[in-house]
Amino acid sequence: MSIIVPVLRRLTDITALLLTLGGAALIVALILTLGIIKDLPSVPEPLRRIIETPATEIYAANGERILQIGGHDYVPLDQVAIDFLQAILATEDHRFWEHHGINKMRTLKALWTTIADGRLQGASTITQQLAKNLFFSFEQTYARKVKELLVSFQIESQFSKHEILEAYVNQIYFEPRAQGIASAARHFFGKRAAQLSLAESALLAGLPKSPTRYNPLRYPDRAKTRQQIVLARMVAAGFISPTEAEAAAAEPLTFGRQGGEALVGEYFVDWVLKDLEDRYGAQVVYHGGLKVTTTVDLQLQRLAESVLVQGLQTTEGLLQPPSATDGADEVQGALVSVQVNSGAVKAMVGGRDYAHSEFNRAVAGNRLPGSGFKPFLYYTAFERLGLTPASVLKDQPVSLAVDGASDWRPRNFRREYQGPLILKKAFAESVNSIAAQLVALTGPQPVIDTARRCGIESPLAPVYSVALGTSGVSPLEMAAAFGTLAAGGMHYSPFGVWRVEDWDGQVLEEHIVSGEQVLDPRLTYQVVDLLQGVL
Repeated sequence: MSIIVPVLRRLTDITALLLTLGGAALIVALILTLGIIKDLPSVPEPLRRIIETPATEIYAANGERILQIGGHDYVPLDQVAIDFLQAILATEDHRFWEHHGINKMRTLKALWTTIADGRLQGASTITQQLAKNLFFSFEQTYARKVKELLVSFQIESQFSKHEILEAYVNQIYFEPRAQGIASAARHFFGKRAAQLSLAESALLAGLPKSPTRYNPLRYPDRAKTRQQIVLARMVAAGFISPTEAEAAAAEPLTFGRQGGEALVGEYFVDWVLKDLEDRYGAQVVYHGGLKVTTTVDLQLQRLAESVLVQGLQTTEGLLQPPSATDGADEVQGALVSVQVNSGAVKAMVGGRDYAHSEFNRAVAGNRLPGSGFKPFLYYTAFERLGLTPASVLKDQPVSLAVDGASDWRPRNFRREYQGPLILKKAFAESVNSIAAQLVALTGPQPVIDTARRCGIESPLAPVYSVALGTSGVSPLEMAAAFGTLAAGGMHYSPFGVWRVEDWDGQVLEEHIVSGEQVLDPRLTYQVVDLLQGVL
């Protein structure tokens, strides 16, 4: 065994050397073939200037700036907690102090995957990630990757590891309002970067892999799992002991932002940024210097936020016991305002307090609409059956056979029945027995089709009870669908961005209002009249 092991090690070393030489030869060939050396950007001095990328700016519809993304609060390395520095090294580049800009084995592995699968792979060291700041096109090409490698070598040859690490921790993207470790420490924990504990450091070091997915304010369970992975890597790297890792994992974390007033329309801004990320990519959105003009009306937005909180407080006053509204179980809500003749979202509130919960209930919090779904049922009945608001049905107990299940027997809210009713009165009083008779006559699928035409995209179960709103939809969908009714059957898809310009003022996109007539205006008018009769 003592003879075999050294032989195997020598063979491994020789194999690694051959692979490295082969990879280096291939890189040289790429350089010569593509002729890219002359196009390399210059590395600024001092190195901290490398993170001075153009700021992306988000504006309200009236031109007032809501948010600037890309500013950095620069702090020297000696003012950053050593736990965070070790956590980020263990997670992002554990060979940082050893390599000269690239991790040879990881680069060769990525190169092999690229050749074998035809998919461009990355193997970024901290130096390579820093080098990306010099490229504003963000294209993913072989030439681009080679340029990054060459710039990484240049950075390593010009600057010390201390300078490189300092520039890197000041440019890490954690979330739109937290770029750089100083901003992140203040945003998530309300403290300076030097004050971060091991537990806090490990959590923050886990965010760069996927800032949205591991956001602790939005997905605390995911963030906790990621934190434990970082702690395990710190143990493997020899930075901390297993006992220290266990203690940090068990430490409760208290989140609390400091440094300025809360942003107006935070849920709306998150929604817009997610949409932009899907279309342009995170690199362009957060580092590309975009100028984004949104649809939000700040006056309406502030009013919406205030009204929602007041409404929730009123609701809490009606609930017993009061403890049911404390902490994580407190009553939540959402509000969306959509311009009827364009689809422009003028206000959006996804919860009572963004600082405590970033989950956007306005777009992702599907809830049962209940009787709010009945307008689509009544429109379908008018269209398919030729009924009118003056048509008469009998308010009486209803039992509908359901294949493979017990009969469906919906009941009225007051458990009372009034006999013959015109549909206008049945709608105004939200009589469930009448709604059940209508869906039995039309069938569930035509009702779903009407809702789809109006903009409802969430899954809707093709069962009788769908007419009573038993399938979850989002507030944004409902606002857009009711907007279709208010616009005489003209549907406008909801949107949050009017215009996007690049850092040089070139217009990348501009929203052109375009609606589609999806419902009969005459029948839609009758449904709107029913809705007005409820007030």
